[in-house]
Amino acid sequence: MTSGAPDLSRLSLNTATTKLLTLAEAVDGAARAGYGAVGLWRDRVQEVGADKAAKIVADAGLRVSSLCRGGFLTASDPAGIASALADNKAAIVEAATVGTSELVFVVGGLDANPGPGLPARRYSADATAERDAAKDLVATRARVADRIADLVPFAAEHGVRIVLEALHPIFAADRAVISTLGQALDLAAPHPGDVVGVVVDTYHVWWDPALESLIKRAGAEGRLASYQVCDWILPLAADPLLSRGYMGDGYIDFPTITRWVTTAGYTGDIEVEIFNQQIWDTAGDTVIRTVAERYTALVLPHL
Repeated sequence: MTSGAPDLSRLSLNTATTKLLTLAEAVDGAARAGYGAVGLWRDRVQEVGADKAAKIVADAGLRVSSLCRGGFLTASDPAGIASALADNKAAIVEAATVGTSELVFVVGGLDANPGPGLPARRYSADATAERDAAKDLVATRARVADRIADLVPFAAEHGVRIVLEALHPIFAADRAVISTLGQALDLAAPHPGDVVGVVVDTYHVWWDPALESLIKRAGAEGRLASYQVCDWILPLAADPLLSRGYMGDGYIDFPTITRWVTTAGYTGDIEVEIFNQQIWDTAGDTVIRTVAERYTALVLPHL
């Protein structure tokens, strides 16, 4: 970092923000820009293998702030449950191998959903009970709690924390039946804070009128594991998942939320995770530079 340059030592580039870059390219760009860390998605890790991914990051002098993602725990059939547990155990091992203790979980949607972004399954007239069970939100959340309990001993053995991510309610059907930070904290509550934590992702929780008190609770319980930032922009894209933007381009009050997170005792990395086709189509170095500029203006002064 040159004299007078902003301190980017806590800034982390989530590889989803530069989706078209390889892991090596994203790490190189973040390192040249002065970032302190990268947040890795499993697809990029699996392209090179976890051991090599760890070496790429370490050789660049960076940390791995988190691994995304585990989760999708809502299956109700024995085969689906077994598959989810096996995949999440593999993710826990990958997290430990790449050198992060934080594995972000997106817990999954309803059985009535055949896949992210897809219309609900159709049921025949004589499948009323099956249809109702597939849309039972309370039972689905209970299964999430059961699967977390199944995974906690394995995560603890590997020094990895399950980090529950509440997603905006528009994603409750297909991606996450946890919609608020409060729900995430309640699911985490039966387990030690260093084994099950939560992430504050501004895109998903900025609207919650209880957010300040929930962030304070997360800090007091030792569960504040990650802080992810990007903006809520309008109009929504055809796929709402891609409606994230650079900080400052939308509606989120980053100074206020950042102060709440800081007051709650969070001292970790700040990940920028943006899903946006226009940003993905932009040159990687331009994206990395813009992220740093927005972080410096809107987040850094309030840490």
